[in-house]
Amino acid sequence: MDARVSELFGSGNGHSSGSGGVSSGKPGNGYGVAPKKSSAKNKKAKARLSRNFKPSNNTPYLPPEAEEGNIEYKLKLVNPTQYRFEHLATQMKWRLQEGRGEAVYQIGVEDNGMLVGLSEEEMRASLKTLHRLAEKVGADITILREREVDYDADVPRKIAEVLIRKVPDDQQFLDLRVAVLGNVDSGKSTLLGVLTQGELDNGRGRARLNLFRHLHEIQTGRTSSISFEILGFNSKGEVVNYSESRTAEEICESASKMITFIDLAGHHKYLKTTIFGLTSYCPDFAMLVVSANTGIAGTTREHLGLAMALKVPIFIVISKVDLCTRATVERTVRQLERVLKQPGCNKVPMVVSSTDDAVTAAQQFAQSPSITPIFTLSSVSGESLDLLKVFFNIIPPLSNSKEQEELMQQLTEFQVDEIYTVPEVGTVVGGTLYSGICREGDHLVVGPTDSGQFHQLTVGSIQRNRSACRVLRAGQAATLALGNFDRSLLRKGMVMVSPEMDPTICWMFEAEIVLLFHAKTFHKGFQVTVHIGNVRQTATVEAVYGKDELRTGEKAVVLFKFIKHPEYLKVGAKILFREGVTKGIGHVTKLLPIVEYQPS
Repeated sequence: MDARVSELFGSGNGHSSGSGGVSSGKPGNGYGVAPKKSSAKNKKAKARLSRNFKPSNNTPYLPPEAEEGNIEYKLKLVNPTQYRFEHLATQMKWRLQEGRGEAVYQIGVEDNGMLVGLSEEEMRASLKTLHRLAEKVGADITILREREVDYDADVPRKIAEVLIRKVPDDQQFLDLRVAVLGNVDSGKSTLLGVLTQGELDNGRGRARLNLFRHLHEIQTGRTSSISFEILGFNSKGEVVNYSESRTAEEICESASKMITFIDLAGHHKYLKTTIFGLTSYCPDFAMLVVSANTGIAGTTREHLGLAMALKVPIFIVISKVDLCTRATVERTVRQLERVLKQPGCNKVPMVVSSTDDAVTAAQQFAQSPSITPIFTLSSVSGESLDLLKVFFNIIPPLSNSKEQEELMQQLTEFQVDEIYTVPEVGTVVGGTLYSGICREGDHLVVGPTDSGQFHQLTVGSIQRNRSACRVLRAGQAATLALGNFDRSLLRKGMVMVSPEMDPTICWMFEAEIVLLFHAKTFHKGFQVTVHIGNVRQTATVEAVYGKDELRTGEKAVVLFKFIKHPEYLKVGAKILFREGVTKGIGHVTKLLPIVEYQPS
């Protein structure tokens, strides 16, 4: 990061320690980072500007404003005419649509990214206009931060960064899924309990009791199953959780942004459950929790590797800082920075120590996959917990509205991850809608069965985050009631698709893989457990093309055959396989549909 910019937008204390590794010369392309290369058009704009305005040597720049995306630069908004006001309102609607209900406005910034700044009076008038605009489009504004820009001028000039969030209509809140990873006893469930319940822990795990699903989890204090917790933010950026709202429905009603935490197991013996949670629930981000007193231990490295193999953006939370000295916490931070900077990871660690850092981290994290924010906090004393909430409040969705629209145009495809029987409701399936739109009363087909068949069914009612919902859109997770549909015909890994779709079902498929670790050699006849999306099944290696056997670190195209039943797969899907200490990753390159291959 440019030293002047990090000074301006860093930790607010004159040096860039708050921005951690970002100031290590690697350009993160977020707030306050000079653009890598400027276009000819940009140069002309700068030349034109320099005639009227003579910037001093320490003039910092932001990247030039992008036509697409949810970030808008405005020099000033003082008393616009009615025609200009209408134009600005239309522009705000566009930016909100691009950010799926969220937009960030930089006030006092030229379109080419130059931080000009405004006087106190101009800033007040501009924010007032912004407030009127937000009211017109049905949104709320929150000032994220204000900064003084020093141009050796007599009058102090300021720039402001404002978050604009649309008030939810018809429950279409922004929903982000965060998978929670980390070694056993690192404080994952306790942290989620504190965030969602709004009460600090007593140091002996009281906060996590509401998250456990089984008696043995309460007795041992170890999560063995996947549980979901929700944290809501209203349009003003205030936390909505169980401390004010009694039920999940109330949280959904008053929240315009929802963070769904997927609490995964840390213990090694529950690794298959953790992998299933990461592959089938399609998390947007992963939060790796590391205990300050033990550092990188147990499954921490493995969980970090899994998230990176599945290309899930990751950020790190160092918990239990109340148990350690400052020196121990710093040692753990340094240990993490060392691991993240290794050639295999190539991440840029960014230690968050102030609200300003949290805002910068949230924006850069979403824009650049290499940035890895690191938080140090305590679930008992509540230290730095607010910084994590600021981060969750600001973090934008990864997919823009255009990608979302394209997915919604496709035929319906719902992945079945969980199956329940609910009294007086009947069979209920939980999962993620991968593409299309699903409404109550839709007729779908579910499969494949052991013989490769699909059964017809009708969707009864839909629930999202424990509250009723009429329409389900692509990328959203929900539970669907199927009435008196026979539960024995369902299993995890099935898909519910539109009858018009012609799904490709296969016993055998080819995949290009990399063997991450294997004790001996990997050859024909070897059996592994394969994870592809929500599919989890044992498969046999039928052939290794071009080689007799594979060793650790080698690449090859391999033909796999499922041993129990055929599955619905797609070309290009990420594959993760394991067997004991053997692990490998890759992607599906070719399917051999059931028509071409009949199992003997």
